[in-house]
Amino acid sequence: MEWQCTGLRWPEERGGPVLGWRKGREVRGSVLVYGSAFGFRAEGVRCCAGARGNVCPVGAVVPARSTGGRCPECGRLDRAHSVAADTIPDDPRTYRVYLAWFGPGMVKVGITAEERGAARLREQGAVVFSWLGRGPLMAARRAEELLRAALGVPDRIPYARKRAVRAQLPGAEERAGEVAELYGRAVALDGGGWPEALERLPFEAVDHAEIFGIGAGGDGAGGDDAGIFGTGTGAGAGGVMRVVTGLVGGGVVAGRLVAAAGPDLRLETGAGGVVVVDTRLMTGWALAAAGPEAGVSAPTVGIGGGVSQDGLF
Repeated sequence: MEWQCTGLRWPEERGGPVLGWRKGREVRGSVLVYGSAFGFRAEGVRCCAGARGNVCPVGAVVPARSTGGRCPECGRLDRAHSVAADTIPDDPRTYRVYLAWFGPGMVKVGITAEERGAARLREQGAVVFSWLGRGPLMAARRAEELLRAALGVPDRIPYARKRAVRAQLPGAEERAGEVAELYGRAVALDGGGWPEALERLPFEAVDHAEIFGIGAGGDGAGGDDAGIFGTGTGAGAGGVMRVVTGLVGGGVVAGRLVAAAGPDLRLETGAGGVVVVDTRLMTGWALAAAGPEAGVSAPTVGIGGGVSQDGLF
């Protein structure tokens, strides 16, 4: 049995991205470092990632473009234990309600288990966020529904939209300002349906620019105002920007890792262009190392070209 990729994860504590691996029940992680060489070659066929830490019982082969990376049966099992699916209303853990900002006019409200810290926000690629409140699951869920209706913001945003707006983002002050304005509107609803069991939390705009690799000392892509996956000075000659649409046996993706956000890794290639790979498309593959000079032979399209997506976020 070979080591299979399980995708990108962000630690609960404030830290950089980690690429996960599994062989049967044995797991490990590779810490990724911006500025370092990063490359792989997909081998064999893509197999189901399993569910809830368990290996797929039939070793099903899954489509190359599936961001879920699971067969139908494992997909159902995984969703059956998901907070987002509202299948565990008696969960005794404390939850937090948050506002997450992904780009101008693109804010969502959501909840996450308090024990996970801000890891869920980094997994979604939130550039800026602020906590709103904390309390029992059902109180957090009621607040989420109230805020969605009152503020006119969604609880889900298709990931392709998040990726597309990263081409150019405003500076940190403007980013925080949009979140602050919505936070003010949210707390003004106190007494208008805000659950009593939910403790309100003070406003604090947490900006992920640096941890995503675009802040001071990041990838040099134009500084704080350049956009995470933008076409600033670090975007390569002509600002060429493409995204991997799926892997194939023998397909290679290689370059220099310069940034990450959510499940995405940004690589500068030897040809002077930039390629973004959604690590959800890597799950289930056995991957062999490839040098940065190997370039990219996996299928790609221009950013905004419409990558298949079947995940919740």
